[in-house]
Amino acid sequence: MTWWCTGMRWGGGRPGFGWTGEKGERESGVRFGEPVAFRVGGARRCLGVWRGGRRTVCPGWEDVPVRGTRAQCGACAGIDRAHSVAADTMADDPRPYHVYLAWFGDELVKVGITGVRRGSARLMEQGAVAFTWLGRGPLMAARRAEELLRVALGVPDRIPYERKRGVRAGLLEGRGWSEELERAHAVAVRLGDEAAGGGWPEALERLPCQVVDHVEAFALAAVDRVDAVVAGLAEGAIVAGTVVAAAGPDLHLVEPGGRRLVIDTRVLAGWPLEGAPAGAGGGVGLEVREVPAGRGVQGGLF
Repeated sequence: MTWWCTGMRWGGGRPGFGWTGEKGERESGVRFGEPVAFRVGGARRCLGVWRGGRRTVCPGWEDVPVRGTRAQCGACAGIDRAHSVAADTMADDPRPYHVYLAWFGDELVKVGITGVRRGSARLMEQGAVAFTWLGRGPLMAARRAEELLRVALGVPDRIPYERKRGVRAGLLEGRGWSEELERAHAVAVRLGDEAAGGGWPEALERLPCQVVDHVEAFALAAVDRVDAVVAGLAEGAIVAGTVVAAAGPDLHLVEPGGRRLVIDTRVLAGWPLEGAPAGAGGGVGLEVREVPAGRGVQGGLF
């Protein structure tokens, strides 16, 4: 039976690959220190739409481009966008949301929101090295607070993933994320003081600063450098190596020759993958690009 990869997901603080096929959905764990080897066994297809805990299959089972991080045709992607929290089409959503500050590297901080029921899964999916909650409340209150804090703190609500990846190697040398998040949290709290001219939405409950890091969960101690990133696949491509770390959608491998390779698992989504023979040579049929040296810097945090 053929299984199509749906990418890497984070559940219970651990990474795993998702799969879809004629028998539904399944998941396989990702274990650090273990070898992996797989080959692409066919064309890349649209994965349809995942909504309400179930997948709606793409009606045309459309081919999608071999490059890129979205394994959806235009119609299915449009449905996803129209029903996403980011589209602000769910003003009556009764579920509670968290507002958070996330740290990705030196002076790379962002503010965002995520459903309370998801816990820290959204932060792990984004590759956040550390985070703290800021508040909790209904969706529109969380949205208003997110915008207020984004402007007042001078931080974005999105950071290009290339920048996150570019600063990941060597992050443990400084370990300055707690102090940076604590400072940002303190500024955010002051903004909630009406006397200071601020004012969070009344429906938003403020939460204390409690910095949580994902260093061990991501195995970041093993990420001392990145030599290349997989940017695309093709039918017959082979990926092989030893898993040393994972962060966000990235899987960090060491190939048999010693090259440190990152696979953005979003480019795996939509491909039918099958196990490759033991000892299969990695790198066959892969489109790779070198990772630019140096760290990204976000100016003017405060």
